[in-house]
Amino acid sequence: MIEQQLITTSNLLEGYRITKHLGIVRGITVRSRSLLGNIAGGFQTLFGGKISIYVELCEKTREEAFQLMLQHANERGANAIINMRYDANEVMNGVTEVLAYGTAVVVEKI
Repeated sequence: MIEQQLITTSNLLEGYRITKHLGIVRGITVRSRSLLGNIAGGFQTLFGGKISIYVELCEKTREEAFQLMLQHANERGANAIINMRYDANEVMNGVTEVLAYGTAVVVEKI
C-alpha cells in the first residue's frame, strides 16, 4: 500500500522544510484506443461537445501514471513530491505515452 504523500507543482511546500532530496521519480504508461472506443468516440464527434469516451481514457491513463510515480517515490522513502508534472507523447498513431514525474523529497513540518 502506498502511504499518503504531499504533492505539489511548486518548488516548495508551505509549512514544511525539505530535509532531503531523493531525486527524480516517475511513472510511465502507454495506452492505445480500442477499435470499439474509436467507433464510440467517432459517433460522439458527430454531435460535438465533450467526447466522454476519450476523457475517461485520458483520465485513467493519467491516474495510472500518477500512481506509478507515487509508488516510485514510496520506494525511495519520500513523503513528498515537488515540481510534479505530466507529459504525453504519441508513440505511434493511436498509441500514447503518459509520464508523471517530479522530485522526491523528505519534508518535516515547520
